[in-house]
Amino acid sequence: MSDTALLVLDMVNRFDFEGGDRLAKAARAIVPRIETLRARFDAAGAPTIYVNDNFSHWQGQFGDLVAACRDAGGASASIVQRLAPRPHDYHVLKPKHSGFLATPLAILLAKLGARRLVLTGLSADSCVLATAQGANMREYAVWVPQDAVAAITPARRRHALQVMAVGLGARVDAVRAVTGLFPDPA
Repeated sequence: MSDTALLVLDMVNRFDFEGGDRLAKAARAIVPRIETLRARFDAAGAPTIYVNDNFSHWQGQFGDLVAACRDAGGASASIVQRLAPRPHDYHVLKPKHSGFLATPLAILLAKLGARRLVLTGLSADSCVLATAQGANMREYAVWVPQDAVAAITPARRRHALQVMAVGLGARVDAVRAVTGLFPDPA
């Protein structure tokens, strides 16, 4: 069992808010890199966990959100087509920015034996940053692949990455640095 988990934050998204069109464009650009990471985690037998805002739909389940994105068309549908959780993936709905606040994420990570987290998705300066802070407070090692997170503007993304690297001690580099994350197969 791996001690590393991949978190995919808020990529199941309708982008129906102010600035959503810009964030959708940035989200589309990171999909291939998240797919690369997800494949690497699959090959290593390491878990992928989708951590997603419930967008104040308190009666819904994760599958309802995926269906709403498919029905929305555009960027929402194309991203979900490529990145929707698969049957062996885990998923957690969150009511606010942090993946840890008022969710079972910490319990799930403990059950999985995870001590290192790779954070990907949206938005670098909001939910990714808040989740990185929560992970840091819980003493997880954190890696944020800079080319697998997005924000409404490149400047906001860069600033958030700097805060995570300097303020939280997170590893911040490119997806290609995934080598060495898992032991080589015997």
